[in-house]
This record gives sequence, C-alpha cells and structure tokens, in this order.
Amino acid sequence: MRTLRCSAAILICLLCTAPLRAQQEKREPLTETQIEQIREAGDEPDERVKLYTQFLNEHADVIKGLTNRAKSPSRSHRLDDELQDFTALMDEFGANLDVFSDRHADIRKSLKPLPAATQRWLGILRTLAGEPGFDLARKEAIESGEDLADQATRLLNEQTEYFNIHKDEKGQDRAEPK
Repeated sequence: MRTLRCSAAILICLLCTAPLRAQQEKREPLTETQIEQIREAGDEPDERVKLYTQFLNEHADVIKGLTNRAKSPSRSHRLDDELQDFTALMDEFGANLDVFSDRHADIRKSLKPLPAATQRWLGILRTLAGEPGFDLARKEAIESGEDLADQATRLLNEQTEYFNIHKDEKGQDRAEPK
C-alpha cells in the first residue's frame, strides 16, 4: 500500500513538471545565422524588411512543401511547429514595422513588394486544409498574415503621404531631430 502511494506521488510530480518543461522550450523561428543577419542590418531598415520578407518566404515554402505530404501525426506536428514559427516571425516583423513607422524611416522601396508577398503567404495558408493537429496554429497564422498585410498596405500609404510632405527626409533611415 505504501509503495502504491509513493508511486502515485512520483507520477503526480512528473505530470506536474512536464508542462513546466514544455513552457521552458521556447521555439525560435530563425536560425542563428538569420538572427545574426537581422542584427547586422539593425541600423538599415530597408535591409531588415527585405530579410524578414525573405525569411518568411522560406517558411512559407516549407509549409507549402509539407502540404502535399501524406497525412500523418509527424506531418501534423511539423506543420504545427512551422505554423507557430511563421506566426511568431510575422508578429516580430510587424513589431519592427511599427518601430520603423514611428521613426519615419523611409522604407517604401522594401515595402512595395510586401503586400503581394503577404497575399502569397495567405494563399498558402488558406489552401492548407485544417486538421486537428494544427488547425489552431493555421488559423492564428492566417490572422497574423492578414494583420501584416493590412499593416504593410497602411504603412506604405502613410509613408507615401509623409514623404510627399517632408521631401527633405526622403531616403533617411530615421528622422533626425529638428
């Protein structure tokens, strides 16, 4: 009887710590090389936008490649991971666009292809049939993609208007204090 209680206590402890270990494993949507490229482009907003767009294209291609594979638990798990990474990267990109917008960095050149790219990404996500293993991640990725598409279009319009008024600031990475 005592052995049974001891075994039950150990089992309960293991079950309680499993979610904690899972929470500590934070996925990183970028490789170390990609992170370094983003860091190096830190003071060049146009280059940074191009890099994020490139990395998102790569993730979208991986998701598209997984779409045609036979359905299996490993495919569902991999798609779930890829979709979560894709969503995290789009959200990070959106946060960067907010910063560049606040600084009035002239990123119109790199923003022009972004609305078309976001529509391509959304097309890949929408053609991916939902499955129980990754449906929530797919829906979140679509929502994040729609937000990024709206943000890119709005920011491009705002930047065009702003730099038509402030012609002396065209091409700057950030607005200089006046």
